[in-house]
Amino acid sequence: MAQEQASQLALAGKVAIVTGASQGIGSDIAKVLAGDGAQVVLVGLGADAGQAVAQGIGDSACFIEADVTSDEAIDRCVDFVVEKFGRLDILVNNACSYVDQGLGSSRDQWFQTLNVNLISAAIFTQKAVPHMGKGSVVINLGSTGGKFGAAGRAIYPASKAAMLQITRNFAVDLAPKGIRVLSVSPAWTWSPATQSMSAGNIEVADAVGAHFHPLGRVGRGEEIGHVISFLATDKASWMTGVDIPVDGGFSMLGPDQGVSPREWFARLGPDALA
Repeated sequence: MAQEQASQLALAGKVAIVTGASQGIGSDIAKVLAGDGAQVVLVGLGADAGQAVAQGIGDSACFIEADVTSDEAIDRCVDFVVEKFGRLDILVNNACSYVDQGLGSSRDQWFQTLNVNLISAAIFTQKAVPHMGKGSVVINLGSTGGKFGAAGRAIYPASKAAMLQITRNFAVDLAPKGIRVLSVSPAWTWSPATQSMSAGNIEVADAVGAHFHPLGRVGRGEEIGHVISFLATDKASWMTGVDIPVDGGFSMLGPDQGVSPREWFARLGPDALA
């Protein structure tokens, strides 16, 4: 009965790599993919944390400690998957660095963040594709940060904007092979970054996030994972080269936050000249 139930899962028989999976959104994505039937190889830094995530998932997951800025490390990950499972169906490029001092960022900081966020995704894709067959999918993690301007930031949003572009380019390249390429762009999501800013209090994060997300809170990592899992199934077989916002409505709002000028004047009019 258990085997019959497993075979009915949406990703049964598929093998996935998730980078940046030793914590945060990456670990949440890995958990969802495994729960939907995939064998998942978690890739990231921090052996103890990564092994703990994999052990928490169970027999359908394993962890490889690897620095994705190293071509040799990427080769090792891909070779491991091919040797162990004989196939690779899903690549999720999630690994991310947040090093960013905006206009004041040094050349080394630019190189460091782009190397993790953008170049590693491109090289991982390049090295994974020869082992991926028709119906496989590459899913890149974008961000609402790559779509809008923000003071004090430059490298991270630039990397995410570029991630959306390589998604389109690679989708064209790989379409003849039957391999789809998509991106998913979260808005504010409960993760180590928001945990730090809210002192680990999700209610605080939700209260702040409610001002910017029409659905009234920050996202959850598993919500990102469920969308990625759907995109990796045959039910999404006619989708490629596009970005899917998973952002609680964040990206549908303009600078007026969806509030009419009449309302803003009612709120601020008397104080506008103060």
